[in-house]
Amino acid sequence: MSAQDDQFPAAAAAPGPAAPSADDGMTWWYRWLCRIAGVLGGASCAFAGLWNCVTINPLNIAAGVWMMLNAFVLFLCEAPFCCQFIEFANAVATRADKLRPWQKAAFYCGMAVFPVMLSLTLTTLFGNAIAFATGVLYGLSALGKKGDAISYARIQQQKQMDEEKLTGTLEGEAL
Repeated sequence: MSAQDDQFPAAAAAPGPAAPSADDGMTWWYRWLCRIAGVLGGASCAFAGLWNCVTINPLNIAAGVWMMLNAFVLFLCEAPFCCQFIEFANAVATRADKLRPWQKAAFYCGMAVFPVMLSLTLTTLFGNAIAFATGVLYGLSALGKKGDAISYARIQQQKQMDEEKLTGTLEGEAL
């Protein structure tokens, strides 16, 4: 071990960013879709936030600053390689990868709604739309996979049999 590894034993033990948990039920292509949507959402938030700051209205400036902060957080969580010169970027990305999809969905949607509530303009709406869509994608993955047709047909058949038994019992009592 080197002298730097002696100073930071936790950093030496962790070889790199942890792999996302396999039990969240997301396929590899859906995980990449969410990450790409996060990067595009960060880019749209950054551009629209900068554009929103070019005004004299203080609420627009506050919304623009918040949007640029959203862009930074999205880049930090979804694409830490964009922030490679920030020392804590990998630690934040590792912690964000450990979050459940519904937690990411609530966080990203909440981050995207706040500037819209602060200043309802087209710039804030369109700038936060992709960031909000990223939260929606994570929310959809939290719902899980759709059931297969065979199990759904069995459930429907069981319900129908139960209803027939119930109506048969009621008709038998009425006679």
